[in-house]
Amino acid sequence: MSKRIAAKYKISRRLGENLWGRGKDPVNKREYAPGQHGQTRRRKTSDYGLQLKAKQRLKGYYGNITEKQFRRTYDEAARRRGDTSENLIGLLESRLDAVVYRMGVVPTVFAARQFVNHGHILVNGKRVNIPSYRLSVGDEISVRERSRELLIVQESVQNAERSVPEYLEFDNKKLHAKFLRLPQLAEVPYATIQEPNLVIEFYSR
Repeated sequence: MSKRIAAKYKISRRLGENLWGRGKDPVNKREYAPGQHGQTRRRKTSDYGLQLKAKQRLKGYYGNITEKQFRRTYDEAARRRGDTSENLIGLLESRLDAVVYRMGVVPTVFAARQFVNHGHILVNGKRVNIPSYRLSVGDEISVRERSRELLIVQESVQNAERSVPEYLEFDNKKLHAKFLRLPQLAEVPYATIQEPNLVIEFYSR
């Protein structure tokens, strides 16, 4: 499990966007970047800068996964047939921690990573504790029975901030989901605009 040294909200402040659409994100009040130079006027961003920001935005959204993991996901997307940017989104959304987040049983993608890592999730009836585990179409994901009573789960389910996307079939009573298909970019409920095409350009330089 990779360590996330910086506080998660510094990610959104650095990018100047509320990545996860949460009401308590400090970027809602302070749109400038953190640090003593955060409020200085910014220069016009170059094409490279736009591509880099798109990569950082997408990478940060999924819990600020490591560059090595993200590059590996891009390489897999590039090897597959079809649109590489759509493939990239599909692969990122098939991560186990991303699906647990989409289920709404935890409040953040960071909590989803920890939840999986602590062994609270079953995939096809077997415990999986690897957040980056890649799901296949038809896989069934569920919260372990004794973990359903955890306060974080109860509060997240009762005060759902997000709707479950259509590429997941979800039973909110049994806390059980089925991964129906790899989603397209338009189907993914991002809180901000994601530009995977710029990410592809960044790595294709």
